[in-house]
Amino acid sequence: MKALGVIPARLGSTRLPEKILREIAGKPMIQHVWENAGEARTLERVIVACDDEKIADCVRGFGGQAVMTRRDHPNGTSRIAEVMRKLDHEIVINIQGDQPLVSPQALDEMVNLFRISRAPEMLTLALRMTDRDAFLNPNVVKVVCDEGGSALYFTRSPVPYAQGEQDRNFSFLKHLGVYGYRREFLLEFVEWKPGILEMTEKLEQLRVLERGRKIRVIETDFDFISVDTEEDLREVERRLAKARSLK
Repeated sequence: MKALGVIPARLGSTRLPEKILREIAGKPMIQHVWENAGEARTLERVIVACDDEKIADCVRGFGGQAVMTRRDHPNGTSRIAEVMRKLDHEIVINIQGDQPLVSPQALDEMVNLFRISRAPEMLTLALRMTDRDAFLNPNVVKVVCDEGGSALYFTRSPVPYAQGEQDRNFSFLKHLGVYGYRREFLLEFVEWKPGILEMTEKLEQLRVLERGRKIRVIETDFDFISVDTEEDLREVERRLAKARSLK
């Protein structure tokens, strides 16, 4: 069962212009993502699916594989689907181009679950946290799951609400934004129209739940930072410096 990693990369970004090309610890952000993803043992290869030659030149410059895709894709999932229509890999992992600390071990967890169970059509990662500031932050997406580990809902709101005795043991699941798909499901998914919940929360994964399909959530110990601001960039640099000092 062949698995492919795809990093959808769009040059334009609202809050941090051309952020995936921004330098972090001497390398462009996209290189950190590609190198970390490339360490996953279960991925046959990692491709950057981009919309601009500026990205492609950068990727090829550090030895990565870049594939040009259409500029008019509404999101990264659609961009990945364009790539997958030309390939025969049974599994694809959608790796966010703005997560330079992505863990190869976490990506392996996703692929391995696909391989040991035929049930999941779509997977994603979440991290259990107790940080109340993050819990209240609408930019931190929360997910709640059923007993079997399938997502019940994704939201920007502080969910689940804890009160009384439960408040003493407060925790929540932070959605990490990395997805895995079986090829056939991905190509079906991108043909669906967005539903009311997706348009309300601006969370694409809700389209799957609105259709009555399941998303399996893997609770992982690895945390990623989605870089959207200068502060996020500094936090990534701080973590990389700390990791280097421990070696």
